[in-house]
Order: sequence, then C-alpha cells, then structure tokens
Amino acid sequence: MSRDELLALPAAVDLDTGNCALGLGRSKGYELAKRGEYPCRVLRLGKAYRVVTADLLSLLGLAA
Repeated sequence: MSRDELLALPAAVDLDTGNCALGLGRSKGYELAKRGEYPCRVLRLGKAYRVVTADLLSLLGLAA
C-alpha cells in the first residue's frame, strides 16, 4: 500500500487490509490475531477482527 492509501484509511480496518499494509499473508495474519500476537492492536468485534489504524500507522512510522 502506498503512503497516501495508508493515511486515507478509516479509524479501524479489517484484518485483510492490515495484513496487506504489513506484508503478511492472510493465514499468518489470522494466526497472529488469534494468538494475540499481531504486531499492533486488534479489536475482536463478534467474529470479525479490526486493526486500529492509528497503531498500524505508528508501527509503520507514519503516525501523524
């Protein structure tokens, strides 16, 4: 993902988008989220995972 695409993300994104931004494959990303080892904060909403965009940007060195 480009810098501009990352900065345009909403407050929280689905796990697939977070995986794409971090260069993780789908299986590895879900495995890390299930174990609580994802590299940034992940929220569990029902059956869905959401990655907190502020934490993702901070991890990537793009925090505002």
